[in-house]
Amino acid sequence: NKVACKMAVCRPTFVHVAVALTLFAVGYYSFTLYRMFHPPQCSQSAPQHCVTPFYGQNTKLGLWIFTSTKKTFSGLKKSDMLLHAPALKDFTKKEMNVTIPVSTRKNGSLYVHVFLGPEGKSPLQSSDRQHMSSATVSLTKYSIPEAQAFNLFTGSATKNLSGADTPVTHWIPWLHIHSVEEDWHFNLRKIPAEIWRTLQFFQRTAQYLPILYVNRLKVTRKHLKPLLSDQMPLEITYSPVSVGQLRLWLTFGESMKSMTALGFSEKQLDDIKGVFFDTSLWLFLITMFVTFFHLLFDVLAFKSDISFWRGRKTMVGLSTRTLEWTCFSQLVIFFYLLDEGTSVLVLVPAGVASVIEFWKLGKAFKIRIKWSGLIPTIERGRQLDVEKTTESFDSEAMHYLSYVLYPLVIAGALYQLVYSSYRSWYSWMIHSLVNGVYAFGFLFMLPQLFLNYKLKSVAHLPWRAFMYKAFNTFIDDLFAFIIVVPTSHRIAVFRDDLVFLVYLYQRWLYPVDKTRVNEFGESFEEQKLHKD
Repeated sequence: NKVACKMAVCRPTFVHVAVALTLFAVGYYSFTLYRMFHPPQCSQSAPQHCVTPFYGQNTKLGLWIFTSTKKTFSGLKKSDMLLHAPALKDFTKKEMNVTIPVSTRKNGSLYVHVFLGPEGKSPLQSSDRQHMSSATVSLTKYSIPEAQAFNLFTGSATKNLSGADTPVTHWIPWLHIHSVEEDWHFNLRKIPAEIWRTLQFFQRTAQYLPILYVNRLKVTRKHLKPLLSDQMPLEITYSPVSVGQLRLWLTFGESMKSMTALGFSEKQLDDIKGVFFDTSLWLFLITMFVTFFHLLFDVLAFKSDISFWRGRKTMVGLSTRTLEWTCFSQLVIFFYLLDEGTSVLVLVPAGVASVIEFWKLGKAFKIRIKWSGLIPTIERGRQLDVEKTTESFDSEAMHYLSYVLYPLVIAGALYQLVYSSYRSWYSWMIHSLVNGVYAFGFLFMLPQLFLNYKLKSVAHLPWRAFMYKAFNTFIDDLFAFIIVVPTSHRIAVFRDDLVFLVYLYQRWLYPVDKTRVNEFGESFEEQKLHKD
């Protein structure tokens, strides 16, 4: 190949193109993130184009918070004041109970007005409010209550929540307040669009008031609480934020609006928020870059797997029982994730994996569909003599495995029926099956491991696809603690690590032998005889 490349122009392969595109994407987003945290500042040579802060860093700022059933500032009274922190830099967090007005308890709304400005000014005076930054957000949200779950064995409910489809008022127990304490001198012609929308200018000057931001993106459905009392808890926190992180939040907020317009559900948006806010900024950035390589290995593994099975002529050395169980397991996992309302980031790959496993099963049994007009006829190919040895070993392994697998799955299903709660019998069935897959899924690999042991060979396995999947398995270990997935799915990720290590051990145990059958059902010696 090297000589051919020297004699002629080498054409890039699919792998080369995929790696090049991934590296380009990583470089582009790295540059974008750098510019996000380092926006252009104005030049001292052109001060007329500078937008500067109205207050210096030495100015002592205070924080005022009011509650009101109105979205506007009109009618604010001193009795509406919820909090006054005269020294903002000394304030970090405060927990309190908020009295809920009667109108709010009757499916109404309650707003909070936040003011940030110098001491000596009062938000109650309209003339003083022009010296302050302000923000208004709602402490309530209309949402459909969580569905009720029952113990199917006893019939008792475990959650006293209504399963109605009518949205009702829920309480948001968090109020996260941030401000930019850095003195940024922006270039008037190059102010980032997301920052421009948050700037509040002092009258008609080119000086902006302190940048104030109330973060509502951190609030997800699981944090909402039904309004069941006239006193509800509220946690108020304050922390400074850099310009780069604020831009990241604002850009993320706009992306959420676009996803909502595209039809993403509230549950799916909450899963994405969890990835963004439930981890530290640095861990999120690392995860984002690792995602590019996860996608790369997914594509390469998909291509290698398809190429392997397209070129496969026989099932010598490959366990059809393992394929059957893998296909069944992928289908069960897909319906389980669908029943749990799991993130689309996890659901879509699971669905694609199920389709691929069915296709591989069709190739293994040599199934062909012939059409007689509009009537399809399914035909199964003839089993070769060389495949019968593999089939006998496969049947023997599955015979031993059934003594362990079936009792464990049945016992687990009965235990879940007695001690757990589900929304329906279908939900119990799916959970029981998937718990068996997750807990004992590694047993499905025993027939293939048994075949490798009997044949003293692993040359028939698609090792290139295995390696790509192995890299993704270790990346999934990181995702398991970041993306919102069921606990059993998280445990299964680490189980896959163990299975791959066993395959590596067998690869070391059975070294390369040119007389063995390769992944295309051929051996080196057979190819040599054909050439002679």
